[in-house]
Amino acid sequence: MHDNNSPLPVGFTMGDAAGIGPEIIVKLFSAGLPKPALVYGDAGVLAATIEQLGLAAALHVEIVNEPCMASQRSGVIHVLNRWQALPEGVTPGQPNPLAGRGAYEYLCHAIDDAMAGKLRAIVTAPLNKKTMQAGGADYPGHTEILAERTHTKHYAMMLANLELRVILVTIHVPLSEVSRLITPEAELNTIRLAWQACRQAGINKPRVAVAGLNPHAGEEGRFGREDLDIIAPAIEKARTEGIDASGPWPGDTVFMRARQGEFDIVVAQYHDQGLIPVKYMGLDQGVNVTVGLPFVRTSVDHGTAFDIAGRGIADPASLRAAYDLALAMARPT
Repeated sequence: MHDNNSPLPVGFTMGDAAGIGPEIIVKLFSAGLPKPALVYGDAGVLAATIEQLGLAAALHVEIVNEPCMASQRSGVIHVLNRWQALPEGVTPGQPNPLAGRGAYEYLCHAIDDAMAGKLRAIVTAPLNKKTMQAGGADYPGHTEILAERTHTKHYAMMLANLELRVILVTIHVPLSEVSRLITPEAELNTIRLAWQACRQAGINKPRVAVAGLNPHAGEEGRFGREDLDIIAPAIEKARTEGIDASGPWPGDTVFMRARQGEFDIVVAQYHDQGLIPVKYMGLDQGVNVTVGLPFVRTSVDHGTAFDIAGRGIADPASLRAAYDLALAMARPT
């Protein structure tokens, strides 16, 4: 049983063992964490990473069977792994199907524990979809696994940094498909999720800006009808529900206005429209949040970086930002 006098732990997932996930996790734990945490991953890989980084005198791995066994003691990484131990042949920077499968298994176990009320939040290190698929888990990425395993129908991807929050109506689809997927239901659900995400982050009266799909937000139908016929009515419907939503605003200026403090979040219509403004401001503070799940899930805003894995130069700043945001968004117990 969990001690109700102490906060639930945050569960980190190690991601792909051949990527930079183990390194940034070790670096983060070595700097110290203010709340209990554990890692869903491979104890051997993390121990080898500690050794490789020259941190063995200050940090060690302890295996636990349940999240409640994790503490905030400095100098220790508590590790939970209900899957098999990875073989020594997993080499940083070299894609390996077993490492890909492991990333999937660690995530599934963390999801199950979060659903059982054993975790405060999940923070995910990067996985590689190709090696995960090669390992037998055929998913496009984290989001789809999270949605399927939690039976979540309405969810969205939000990217956030210190100055901007952006949530997407459509994510990983061809640009030619976007217009077809901009439906009244999809638009309204994303506006609702944007409002929910801001409320979860402690904003009492979120101001939701909706970006137009077409140049100049369609300019009264001259440059396409989607903004006029689909997006604008969804905004009006959201307003009748008590959501402070506005737009559609031209996509070339709405992000700047949000950054200047006029809006709390921007609903973007497609992947690059929303992610270019956030990523242009730097990946080190960017955090990926899956909105709509039964628990808080944040993630780094970068990939496995096989090209620098094992070299000791990976920056844990995005993981730290993801952890800090998870603490801010999640209930303490």
